[in-house]
Amino acid sequence: MGLLTLRRRPAPETEMSERDRRLTWRIAALALDYPGPDTLAMLDELSAAAEALPDPVRTGLTRLLSHLAATAPLVLARDYVETFDLRRRANLHLTYYAYGDTRKRGMALLRFKHAYRLAGVELSDRELPDHLPVLLEFAATVDPVGGERLLGEHVPVLEMLRLSLSDSASPYADVPAAVLATLPPLTTADRRRVAELAAQGPPGEDVGMEPYAMSSDALHPAMNPELYSAPAAGAATGTEPVAGTGDRR
Repeated sequence: MGLLTLRRRPAPETEMSERDRRLTWRIAALALDYPGPDTLAMLDELSAAAEALPDPVRTGLTRLLSHLAATAPLVLARDYVETFDLRRRANLHLTYYAYGDTRKRGMALLRFKHAYRLAGVELSDRELPDHLPVLLEFAATVDPVGGERLLGEHVPVLEMLRLSLSDSASPYADVPAAVLATLPPLTTADRRRVAELAAQGPPGEDVGMEPYAMSSDALHPAMNPELYSAPAAGAATGTEPVAGTGDRR
């Protein structure tokens, strides 16, 4: 007599193959990265890859990539900082919305760090582990199961980010929209949480995150085919860097 029933994974918002979901995450990670020379040099390659994705993911990502290609680098850098670094409701750090820069956030960050470690990778001290481009690159190139789980747990935050960017008419709004299309649709509970986050806003600054300590290996935004073909569920051997965000110069 069977006592266990396999729980069927909820279907994503947009029907697509597993390869297309990982490709969407990979392009989204790089599109959300700071628009430095390395990222901008990849735009033609990213645009060509995005053309193979299904609608509506393809439309949104190609629209943003075209904007990045047609805009002067200095303007892109200024707009990026104004969008993500100076606005509390458009922060790319997923735990910031619930905890702000408070001590409680440190424990939430450890969940991300442990997920990376279990998959055999380490994060540099240049970025916190809940940074959305880092998580997307992790899901795309290292551990799609663990990465999707963390993305799914933060669907309300992704929706909050999408709404905030849409309200300000930012071209970056297409990226969280594309990521959400790879995940199951928002539930009633998710929408309730979005409303709570919108009403409350991130908590004010507290005493910081002293209990949280970062690791040492470097991240880089390069599209690394070896990482992309790495074992999906934490089978990596040794300690390897996660392909993620690069330095802002």
